[in-house]
Amino acid sequence: MKFLGVDLGTSSVKIIMVDEEGKLLSSVSKEYPVSYPKNGWSEQNPEDWWNGTKEGIRELMEKSKVSGEEVKGIGFSGQMHGLVILDKDNNVLRPAILWNDQRTQEECDYLNNEIGQEKISKYTGNKALTGFTAPKVLWVRKHEKEIFDKIAHILLPKDYIRFKLTGEFASEVSDASGTLFFDVENRQWSKEMMDILGIKEEQLPKMYESWEVTGKVTKEVAEYIGVSSETVVVGGGGDQAAGAIGTGTVDAGILSVALGTSGVVFASSDSYAVDDENTLHSFCHGNGKYHQMGVMLSAASSLKWWVEEINEDSKDFNKLLADAEKSTVGSNGVIFLPYLTGERTPYSDPNAKGVFFGLNITTKREDMTRAVLEGVAFGLRDSLEILKSLNVPIEEVRVSGGGAQSPLWKQILADVFNVKVSMINSKEGPAYGAAILAIVGCGVYPTVDEACKNLIKVTETVHPIAENVAKYEKPYEVYRKLYPALKDSFKAINNI
Repeated sequence: MKFLGVDLGTSSVKIIMVDEEGKLLSSVSKEYPVSYPKNGWSEQNPEDWWNGTKEGIRELMEKSKVSGEEVKGIGFSGQMHGLVILDKDNNVLRPAILWNDQRTQEECDYLNNEIGQEKISKYTGNKALTGFTAPKVLWVRKHEKEIFDKIAHILLPKDYIRFKLTGEFASEVSDASGTLFFDVENRQWSKEMMDILGIKEEQLPKMYESWEVTGKVTKEVAEYIGVSSETVVVGGGGDQAAGAIGTGTVDAGILSVALGTSGVVFASSDSYAVDDENTLHSFCHGNGKYHQMGVMLSAASSLKWWVEEINEDSKDFNKLLADAEKSTVGSNGVIFLPYLTGERTPYSDPNAKGVFFGLNITTKREDMTRAVLEGVAFGLRDSLEILKSLNVPIEEVRVSGGGAQSPLWKQILADVFNVKVSMINSKEGPAYGAAILAIVGCGVYPTVDEACKNLIKVTETVHPIAENVAKYEKPYEVYRKLYPALKDSFKAINNI
């Protein structure tokens, strides 16, 4: 038996094929454009996603020389929060508004301040952020009323691909959790939020758990992409939930840290929990449980900026990272605030700016490079501390993403967190998690947790160094005081 994992990202779709033992057999990626029609806007044409996905699966099937009958199931991972709207004839009404679109601050202020954050949190477990789907619905209602009135179906990005594959309007709990019109605690659409947004439940897709079968590939599509019309499509997951499944982050005590463009701290939890200020996202997990998640907006992208823009004369990642090892724990007193594109957790401040603090006449480039690595680790620790306040157990960190390739960064993370940091046997991330969900949906394993225990193995572990753990406490405390001290100045500098 073979299974496909489809990861519908922002810049490309990645499709992998695995066997029932989780072994990677083949993979294909297809890129597509992002449109920025105005400052702060970010949109895509859903047809570009579909064209990339169907052509990618077709190419993968031809490349792997596997018969269509062997492919038993398809699982999804997808960029979250995007708004896809269709009319009664199933035509796309406007370009999809993406997760990183910033046009909806007024709508967020309305939800958090006029409706009230306490009510919104009670209904959904979260507060309104510009990335979420509900503010986008309000924006369309206010600015494109003629389009809003034609809406027959509201879908998330990966669920539009599901519709094109199966003809079914379906979604699943982990991705729906990021819409802000889903009752996370009770795993169902929120009637109160639907009333606030002016939408009806018949406009929303049917809800499933992430491993449940939502339909089969239609005969016409199956013939084109090279699979069987008996191939089932399971719920799948939002990219972070699928990525966590792909690292085996399904048990309490295991923390997933994604060191990608952004940074994500993800904890699986047996029970529903919300912190007092809604600084963390509280979502359903793809294994039937829940998860809490903190997001910093500039993680590995901070290092990319430092290397490619500030050190553009060399652009040598390896040399700069090697030099950073010559610096001291604490970067010779230099602290970096990694707020290059604003911040989400714990401050939710689009005005926040990047800062080097503590420069003096002895500061060297190697200190500043190390400070970037440490600053990102401090930013991630902010989410860790909130998880601790919720009594979430933390025994191991599983790190993924481009930043995980740096041995120095992994050691810094272990020391700043004071937790062992592990790497696992798969580097396919969310696509692999999506494939695992397909494997479970087809009955190879009874549960997602059981599948992860059998398919995912730790290959490397970095332990915290006690001396370094102690040394990081003072610079971290300074780091935590800097944002409150600079908050008003961040806002003021926008007017300069």
